[in-house]
Amino acid sequence: MPFNKPNMVQLRIELLGIYPAIWRRVVIPLSWNLEQLHLAIQAAFNWWNYHLHEFNIGGLIFTDIKSLDGLLDSAEMQNFDEKTVRLQDFDPFAAVSFLYRYDFGDRWEHLVEIEKIFPAGVFLPNATCIEGARARPPEDVGGIQGYQDFLCALAESSHPRHCELKKWCGGYFDPEWFDLSIINKDLKNALKPAVRRRLYQPKPKRVLL
Repeated sequence: MPFNKPNMVQLRIELLGIYPAIWRRVVIPLSWNLEQLHLAIQAAFNWWNYHLHEFNIGGLIFTDIKSLDGLLDSAEMQNFDEKTVRLQDFDPFAAVSFLYRYDFGDRWEHLVEIEKIFPAGVFLPNATCIEGARARPPEDVGGIQGYQDFLCALAESSHPRHCELKKWCGGYFDPEWFDLSIINKDLKNALKPAVRRRLYQPKPKRVLL
């Protein structure tokens, strides 16, 4: 059955504080809620999804309420259930942007911009990445400053932590890495329960001469 009404949303998601920019442009079903968007962002950037996260939309905080059990008291800011907000709830005619935060230790902030809402013509069940650039920093690297220190150590073989950090990141890391086919494979599995995460950046294949 063809879809004449809007059923997809195009988002541009950028990891803030790092230059050149690390970003993804993804197309996501309009019916998805913020929990599903969270899982799509995790897959698009290949985060491991083992830290807390939240969305800040107009000053209101939406998150996985169950993950906060025992961590907040009544004196702290009220948090709302991310499952209660769907992408189709946003005004299709307004310029909308909001923040997605992941890992409250490293404090990775992503700017999510709704670029357009449109009819795809057919039902598309998965999120799809159509553009992007650069690899996200390794998990637990220590935030923006820690990532800069990590890159410096990796670039200089004489650095006292070069071998240690190279081994820690899986033996290889290219900050310019971006592979659309791998990202879309991860996005296809984004909503599957207990999905296996891609722990390290794939090493380049050797070219035989």
